[in-house]
Parts: sequence; C-alpha cells; structure tokens
Amino acid sequence: MDYKIVERSFFARIARMVLKSSNVAMVLGKSIHLSGVSRTEFLRNEGWLAHELCHIRQFQEHGFFRFLWLYLRESWRVGYYNNKYEVEARKAGMKHCQHESPAKRASGAVQPTGFPLPADTKKEV
Repeated sequence: MDYKIVERSFFARIARMVLKSSNVAMVLGKSIHLSGVSRTEFLRNEGWLAHELCHIRQFQEHGFFRFLWLYLRESWRVGYYNNKYEVEARKAGMKHCQHESPAKRASGAVQPTGFPLPADTKKEV
C-alpha cells in the first residue's frame, strides 16, 4: 500500500490537543500524520501501523471528501469510540497484534494514547 508519513504534523497536533493525548497518528487520504511520536517509533508498533493503514484503505474505498463526511457524521451519531470506521481499524490493529509474541507486545514500543476511550458514548438525538 502506498502511503506517506508526515512527522510533527499540524493536523495531528490539533487532534492531539483535542484528544488530550501525548501522541497521535491520524490519516488524511494517503498520508499518516504524526504528533508526539517519531516515524521510527510509530513504525515499530505494527498494530498501530495496521490501524492507520486500515484508515488509508477506507479513504481509498470511499474517496477523500466522502470518507471525511461519513467519518465525521458517524462520530457525531455514535461517538468516536463506537464509530464503525474506528471499530474496523481497531480490529485490524488488534488482529495484527494477536500474531505477535507476548514478549514482542511488551517490548516497550510506543503505545498510542490517541485510541478511543470507552467513556465516549452515543450522543442523544
């Protein structure tokens, strides 16, 4: 899959502030934007990479602006944690991690803190 990594991204920095997270990776089209984590540290975490690559595939399937609209609408309707695009990406990341040895999972790789929190619930209509 063709993708680009943007370190110290302005967009990821904004997401990091909104999420109150120490590190964030986010996708816009074919670019993975990072803030609070280096390219090297991010690429070491194969589950996190698989999560973001899933988002790149979602952008490809739906188109750039249509996916942004669908993603934002879904987040507004059901919350970030229950957003079906986030659920799919989390599954992709977790599925990838299941194949790693426990020693590798605990090897001290950077743990993304920007993942959704269970406290995010569906908005009342």
